[in-house]
This record gives sequence, C-alpha cells and structure tokens, in this order.
Amino acid sequence: MCGITGFCDLDRSLGEDELRARVDAMRETLHHRGPDAGGSWVDPRAGIALGHRRLSIVDLTAEGSQPMTSASGRLVISYNGELYNHAEMRAELAASGARFRGRSDTETLVEAIDAWGLERTLDRSNGMFAFALWERPSGTLHLVRDRIGIKPLYWGVAGRSVLFGSELDALRAHPDFVGRIDRDALALLLRHNHVPAPYAIYEGVRKLPPGSILSFRPADGAPDTSAPRAWWSAADALARAEADPFLGRPREAADALEALLADAVRIRTMADVPLGAFLSGGIDSSLVVALMGAETNPPPKTFTIGFPDRAFDEAPHARAVARHLGTDHTELEVTPEQALAVVPRIASVWDEPFADSSQIPTLLVSELARRRVTVALAGDGGDELFGGYRRYVWSRVIWSVIRGWPAPLRRLVRGLLRATVPDRGRSLRNVRRVAELLTAASPLALYHRLMSHWPDPGAIVLGATEPPTAYTGRLAPPARARHEQLLSWLDTVAYLPDDLLVKTDRATMAVGLEGRVPLLDHRVVEMAWRLPIGMRLRGATGKWILRRVLHRHVPASLVERPKMGFGVPLGSWLRGSLRDWACELLAPDRLRREGFLAPEPIGRLLEAHLSGRRDAHHDLWCVLVFQAWLQRQSSRDALSSSPATS
Repeated sequence: MCGITGFCDLDRSLGEDELRARVDAMRETLHHRGPDAGGSWVDPRAGIALGHRRLSIVDLTAEGSQPMTSASGRLVISYNGELYNHAEMRAELAASGARFRGRSDTETLVEAIDAWGLERTLDRSNGMFAFALWERPSGTLHLVRDRIGIKPLYWGVAGRSVLFGSELDALRAHPDFVGRIDRDALALLLRHNHVPAPYAIYEGVRKLPPGSILSFRPADGAPDTSAPRAWWSAADALARAEADPFLGRPREAADALEALLADAVRIRTMADVPLGAFLSGGIDSSLVVALMGAETNPPPKTFTIGFPDRAFDEAPHARAVARHLGTDHTELEVTPEQALAVVPRIASVWDEPFADSSQIPTLLVSELARRRVTVALAGDGGDELFGGYRRYVWSRVIWSVIRGWPAPLRRLVRGLLRATVPDRGRSLRNVRRVAELLTAASPLALYHRLMSHWPDPGAIVLGATEPPTAYTGRLAPPARARHEQLLSWLDTVAYLPDDLLVKTDRATMAVGLEGRVPLLDHRVVEMAWRLPIGMRLRGATGKWILRRVLHRHVPASLVERPKMGFGVPLGSWLRGSLRDWACELLAPDRLRREGFLAPEPIGRLLEAHLSGRRDAHHDLWCVLVFQAWLQRQSSRDALSSSPATS
C-alpha cells in the first residue's frame, strides 16, 4: 500500500530540477502512507511529474520500487493498491513471452496494460487500487480508481497545472494550489458527516469516483469535471444480478457464498510481511477471521480494543470468538484519556473534514495492530451488501405505510407529530425524526432523510447551496430495483466509499498499515446482489445468509447479539472532557469572524446538548471536525475564501 501524487505542467515551462523539486515536496506529505521508500519520475518535454511513497508488501526488494516503467518503456505508473490475482495474470503474460524483473503486483499490472490495454486489464483485475499511468506514445495521462472506491484519488486544476494525489495535503504542497473552501461541499459535510464524491472541500478539486478513469492529453489542456468515465458501474452490476438471480435453495446459497468468501480471503493473505485481522466479535469480522484461519499458519493474529464503558465495549465478544478460533489475540482496553488524545490528531489524519466518530476507535485499533503486523484484514461491506443496518427495516416499513398517502395527509401527520412530541429524550426524538420522513416522495428521498444529520445545512453554512448526490439522484438509480436492492446499491456507491472506506483508509495508512476488505471483492458484491432479498434480510434479521455461513465455524451463541456499532461515548465527552474544546471552537465571535457557519443555530444546539436537554453529539461533531480542520489550515496558511455575510 502506498501514496501517489503528481502533476502536469500544461505550459511545459518547468525544467527537470523544478519538476522534481515540486513533485518531491508533494510526495513527502504522504510519507506516512509509504514509510519504506520514495521515488519520483519526471519528463520535462511532456511536463509530467509522478511521485510515489512505498509501503512494501509484495516483493520487498528495489525491483518493486516506483514510479515504475514498463519493459517496453511505453508506460510509467505510480500505483497505490494490491492486485490480488496478479499471480494468475503474470503466469498468462509469461506464457506469451513477457519477462519480469521482480515479483511485485505493480510490475504485473503495468505489463498487463502494455500487453492487453488499460480497460481490458482493469476488467480482469481483482484488487483495490488508485493509480496514475503515463502513456508516452500518445502523451496521455490516465487516473484510475478501483470498482468500489477502496483507495482514494483526488485531482484538480491549479493555475496551469493539473494536480492529483492520494490525499489533499499532496495537492496543497504544489505552489500553484489555492485552498478556497467550497461552501457547497461544506453543506454536504454537515448533512452526511463527510464530503461525498465527486466533491471535495476545496474549490477546483474533485475526488475521482469509484470505478472510473480520467484520461486526458496535457497537450490539449486541462480536463473538465465531466471528463471521468466509468469502467465499472455498480448500477450495471446490479442490473446484471437481477437479470440472473440465484435460484438455488438456502443451503446451496450458503455453500456457494462460503466458497467465494473463502477465496476472497485466501487471495488477500498474499503478503511478504506479517498479516493479521481486526476482530470485533460481530458477524463480519468473525467470518473473515474464521475463513482466514484456514489460510494462515501459524494461526492469524487478531486485534481488538475495549472501553471501560461497557455500552461501547465489544472486547469480551471478540475475546470469546478469538478463543474459539484459536487466534493469536491482542486486546487493549483504552482509557478515556487515550481515546481523547486522538481528537487533536483528527484534522491531520483526515486531511479533508470527516466526522464519523468511529474514526477514533478505528485509529486506535490500527495503531494496536501496527505494532505486530503490516497488513490487517477487516470486515467492511457486510452490512451494506447483506442488509445489516436497522435503517433498511425502518425505511421499508415506513415506505410501505406512507407510499399510498396523498401529500396533504403526509404533511398533516408530520405537523401533528412535530407539534405534540417534545424534542427531548432519545425515544421521543426518534418519533420526531419519523415525522420528518413522512413527507418523502420516493424511497430515494426517504433514504436521503434517514442518512442526513443537519436537516437543512444550507441554513447553517453561509452562502451555500447543496449540490446533488447519489441520494438526490445525481447517479441514476437502477431501473426497477426493489426497495432493499436500491438501498444496498446506494450504500455501495455512496456510504461505503465516502464514509466507511475513507475512515479505514486514513486510519490504517496514518500508521503505515495496509487494510484489506475481502467482503468487498467485486465477485462477492455481485453475488450478494444475485441472492433473493429474503436470504439477506429475513424479516428484521439482517445478514441472514452470512450468519448461516458463520455458524458453520462459530457457535451462534458467541456472535448473535444486538448490533453495537464501533462507537465512543462522544455525547458525554462533549459535556465533560471536551466541553472547553467544543465551546472554544464554536464561540459565536469566532464563527462570525471566520464567516462560514451561522452562530445562532449552532449555539442553540450546543447549549441544548450541554444542558442535557438533547443528545446532539452527531450534529455537533460535524461542525467541530470542520472547525478543528479549519484551525489546522489557518495555522499553515492564510485562508483564501472571503467571509460571506449572513
């Protein structure tokens, strides 16, 4: 796993030394992603500079160093990721006469592209990746991201340069970069806890969407924001799955799924460095570890963190599963002081504002694992593919009730509930939240409201208008998809790549740890969508078929329990140890001076939370993370965004 960066000097006015100095500065901001080695490649005649930081996983020798040139000299690649089926691809290339210098999957990838072409190679690839490929004969730069969006890639235009990188700090290091905050993207942060692709927190910067390619010739000028094209489409994959549904019985489905998951885990144990897994004791991570045990000798190393607050402590469950599976288990009980010490680091680890509070335990367990391993498998993806969230049931029930109601009746019931139910207590707040859902005109709109935090971010972010997202129809939803299929697709194209995978990528890479997610093997994604809804979500029981597979390896008594999530007691922290920090960041005079956020509604919400009248930590965390991030940026350079007026 690595960090990549680079730029195109569109005027081709920079000499070799200046090109190299600039890309080296960009590259070194990514040292944490690749602490083992760094390299650069430049071509002054083309105005191209590629940079790379390496975390050595496969082929630890210098033969795996990057940027890497193909044997023919036609292609140069800077690559972040793992190609899990590279051994099979390499064998086929060798049979056709290819000769290899080393054993890295990077070399396999660049030689496959040289032999087969870019899109044919991508179609045949099983992996997670983001890479830049310079095609010398045609003078074309290709930026590519994997199907699900496991690995990140930002790009943008700054002056007469096109910049790209694994993280925003790499772009910031280029002298032409101007960091104007995109207020519309900030509004999306308040709604979703993150900035969804293709948007980014800075004007002029975009995230390359999952499963897409941006190809352009620098000689023809900079590409525009509509230039990326899909090489893999989740909507098309879902349509294919629905056209070819799995017709077997539950046992046959469990057999087929177990065989596929076992192979997905097997190929992700490819490494020349120590390897382990995160283990929470839940369905997904327990299944990954159970299948991993068949592929590793000695037994897999597993890692869990616990908390003194038992409402947030999964360690006893993980311990029981680890004991049953015989893993080499490491457990750490995190003190409140250790967890709170992470908070000041959030703005640097997540260099774009990101407000999923489970980022705190994710970073802590990544640090724990990195003491003993360099690669860790994780269970991300099970909830989204197999109906594991309670909101899947909620939305189905609510929509089945209101779908036939005329709009005036929906508004009337919503008004009555809002007028008669006070905004106090968790259960009563849930009633008020349901009231907000009653005016949804479609399942898509209903789910958008379920996935929202601040209900009207445009009223909080001064001068902002929310741009469209997957939840509001920016991506065309699959035609005729059933309710649960639609939600699974939405989570796969939006929530997974923009929230969960960002959380895992930044937390693991901050400590030089590679995270691998076998449940997001594209073959597993496509098979999950082929299964009948009732095999994934049976009544109110999510992940029904995954449970059937897991129970073959782990007794149900060890893993069947209410879903906990991976959280921290943030609400009480904001009333206690983090109170002064929060009040300082959200001081009305400060907000007015900065000019991004309206002080009055934020002040009212903060006061309601601190007084105990309301638990508003989710909404406040979005604002606090932005403020902490803004403070970090302000300490590094002067903000270029002029304050808006309220």
